Amino acid sequence: MSRKSSGFYSAIEYIGPRPQRPKKTNFFGGWVILVITLLSTVYFVKPWIGTLLAAQNGPSKKENRLVLEKLQTSSSVADRLAASALKYSNSGVEFESGYVKLPYPNGDFDISKGTATDLVVRCLREVDVDLQQLIHEDMSLNFKVYPQLWQATKTDSSIDHRRVPNLMRYFTRHATVLENSRKAEDYLPGDIVVWALSNAELHIGIVVPSPSVGSKTPWVVHHPAYDTVKWENALFHYQVLGHFRYPFSKKP
Repeated sequence: MSRKSSGFYSAIEYIGPRPQRPKKTNFFGGWVILVITLLSTVYFVKPWIGTLLAAQNGPSKKENRLVLEKLQTSSSVADRLAASALKYSNSGVEFESGYVKLPYPNGDFDISKGTATDLVVRCLREVDVDLQQLIHEDMSLNFKVYPQLWQATKTDSSIDHRRVPNLMRYFTRHATVLENSRKAEDYLPGDIVVWALSNAELHIGIVVPSPSVGSKTPWVVHHPAYDTVKWENALFHYQVLGHFRYPFSKKP
């Protein structure tokens, strides 16, 4: 350092790296990166937007119509069964589980009301399968192989086909029985699924396509207790106890 005649230092010497001028911010480069990020996010997330909205608000009538039209043009009976389930999901059926005396065969009551089993019975009738008659005939010949849960001593064609355990037993005996897997690809439109609910009750529904174009995630149409019919992504919400596929055989 230099001294003046006064004996004091005239300046304090700076020790350290040379100061650098602050760099100018490149706003153009920042915006480009931001735009690319947003476009990439939209590109990868867009296919899921429809599914997320449908899961929250329920599929729209347009989505129902588009999926329905595709299924109805199929020659597969299973696809037509899935189509009948989609039509049923849009019909506003209210939950009603009371005993009703029914005619036989092809007996039914007020179609604006019903349960999960009524959904399956009515949809199968759309492909010329009458579970009321089939279960009644099978129970009449093999009563003891069916669940003895209701203190019944004989068949009752008004209620036997409206009980999930009876449907499950009939499907086990006469339908194509498939693995109760947790793999989405194992489930096809028209498959019938039986679940064990958290309250130990049994529930039943029909597998249908997702409303999202190109999605391979199987959805289901089912009728929850004390609610309206649902078309939703709920296949694995509960434990799968039975997984069945058309066609049904004439003999066990």
